[in-house]
Amino acid sequence: MLPFSYAVRNLFRDPWKLLQKTGGAALVVFLIFAASSFNEGMKEVLSASGSESNIILLGAGSEESVERSEVMVQTVEQAAGGIRGLESRLGVPAVSGEVHYMGNLSTGDGKQAQALLRGVTPVALEVHREVRLLEGSYPASGEVMAGRLAWHTLGVEEEALRPGAEVVFEGQTFVVAGIFEAPNTVMESEIWMDRSDLMTLIQRDSLSCVVVRQASADDFSKVDLFTKQRLDLELVAISESDYYGKLAQFYGPIRAMTWLTAALVAAGAIFGGLNLLYASFSSRIREMATLQAVGYSRGAILFSLIQESLLATLMGTLVAAVLATVLLEGINVPFSVGTFQLGLPLKVILTGMITGLLLGLIGALPPGWRCLHAPLPVALRSS
Repeated sequence: MLPFSYAVRNLFRDPWKLLQKTGGAALVVFLIFAASSFNEGMKEVLSASGSESNIILLGAGSEESVERSEVMVQTVEQAAGGIRGLESRLGVPAVSGEVHYMGNLSTGDGKQAQALLRGVTPVALEVHREVRLLEGSYPASGEVMAGRLAWHTLGVEEEALRPGAEVVFEGQTFVVAGIFEAPNTVMESEIWMDRSDLMTLIQRDSLSCVVVRQASADDFSKVDLFTKQRLDLELVAISESDYYGKLAQFYGPIRAMTWLTAALVAAGAIFGGLNLLYASFSSRIREMATLQAVGYSRGAILFSLIQESLLATLMGTLVAAVLATVLLEGINVPFSVGTFQLGLPLKVILTGMITGLLLGLIGALPPGWRCLHAPLPVALRSS
């Protein structure tokens, strides 16, 4: 076997080619980091938004969109009294009648953007246990409570949604009473307000859904039985986790397009890298033939070429990891139902590392084998 120092020396023989190899590998791996982080971030926020203990009652035929659903207001009391096994505190069952509405919201700086508004009552905090008040207080009539990432979704400055700031919806001015968090869920991008206020302003006399929290996550059958017994209410039950799971499937094509875009750009960089390796290895055919003449096998020489390629791509992978940490980690990305944060979890890091290894291994094999394929007498006479 050729010594490892031989591969290192050849790698630094031409600094310009080394820069090209490293830069190409860094570009490909960075794109993989970005695509993987985007997909994992969107998938995680949608999967984490649903609680296994929560079940959503929707209007029949509106299982795919809570915003299009219509449920009678009295369903809240009927569900609280007719469903067994509900969680409760101080005798108050965890049943939240909610209105979900996408509408234009204006902030104090004059900017207007579409916001996902959720009309709720205080019982919503008993159902959505992920919600924690960070600043201020729960909103009374004439007030709103903003998720900690709502400012990013709206495209405004963070100060525009701080406690004490004012927002305008349907010509009515509301004061921001508080800021809440609901880690890794779409709720962090929403604006919560008093349900009666929202229903009055949008002239709606029905709810979007009723969310109930079961004492046991395995009690879905009790809620499903209630919807089948009360045919007059025209309800359908779906677990909150299943609802957001369907949303994740809906956004599947978008995630696939992210991978496709990254793959197309990466393919160009890969083919460019292959051409560079062909040119680099072809100029050393006589050198490789000389090594064969002094006793080194073609396998040993090919292994040294692979080492050389791996060193370059792993250097590029390290550069890509640094760039991803600086440019990607912590970036908030808004989409139609919320905002998710790019990160570099273990799965994303492993995907990038494996890509770098495969680039170095597979990229060196075709040009290396071609350069070693020529008969020894012909290779020794090559220029």
